[in-house]
Amino acid sequence: MRIVKRRKGNRDYYYMQHSFRENGRVVTEEKYLGKKLPKSIEAIREKMEEAAKRRLYAKLKAIRSNFQKQWKRYPESAKERELREIAIAFTYNTNAIEGSTITLEEVREILEDKIAPNKPLRDIRETENHAKVFLEMLKSKQKMSNEILLKWHKEIFGETKRDIAGSFRYYYNVRVGPHIAPHWSLVGRMMKDLILFINRSRLNAVDLAARAHYRFENIHPFGDGNGRIGRLLMNYIMWLEGYPMLIIEYEDRGSYYKALQGGEESFVKYFMRRYISVHKKRTVA
Repeated sequence: MRIVKRRKGNRDYYYMQHSFRENGRVVTEEKYLGKKLPKSIEAIREKMEEAAKRRLYAKLKAIRSNFQKQWKRYPESAKERELREIAIAFTYNTNAIEGSTITLEEVREILEDKIAPNKPLRDIRETENHAKVFLEMLKSKQKMSNEILLKWHKEIFGETKRDIAGSFRYYYNVRVGPHIAPHWSLVGRMMKDLILFINRSRLNAVDLAARAHYRFENIHPFGDGNGRIGRLLMNYIMWLEGYPMLIIEYEDRGSYYKALQGGEESFVKYFMRRYISVHKKRTVA
């Protein structure tokens, strides 16, 4: 939302504008405010933002509806193959973002053919364990909890990061690039609040997934592996509510990191744009 002033003759006129993407093009809506800014400008802004949110949620619900119609038509064997393919792509990208040297084809060889490439054993074990956790996650119907997050972390990193696997970072602090994570003494309370937020929220699942992921990464509750657990978390939230998932691709890591550094609202906007772009064919009936 932005306020625009236009000069006509010797008078100024004020408008509130909101731009959004529709069918591949940018559409700008405009509301005339008057010759001077009204006192009710915040109420006007809130009304326009609410209208924009309704349009966005309608697209997200269309994605869910069309995905569910398509998914229900799949035979069980086809569903299993599709989920294995997603597991391969997701495991490759999420690990590559965190520095894994294993390629997409090597991930496929590890998971499908049980062939180990000439790569660090740590990367191989984390590939195997991540894919296992991911596929098990998709079968779960449990509400999110810290116990689930700790279990995922232990199962993925139990062989490679034994000293921190399955535990929050009590008694030490971490810094990731320019981001200084909250003091270790705050982690327990912040994670409890995050779980309450997730389980009590009435937000659309995609909106909630974006905010939960951003807040989780901001807390950085583990000594290592936060990115991978955070991306599992966001996809679990969406999958549990019947939405298709989102893979943050290795090639797009730059824009992903930039969005995370820009604050929660900036990240949510990035996430929504990315999600709708990936699933744009499902936004129409």
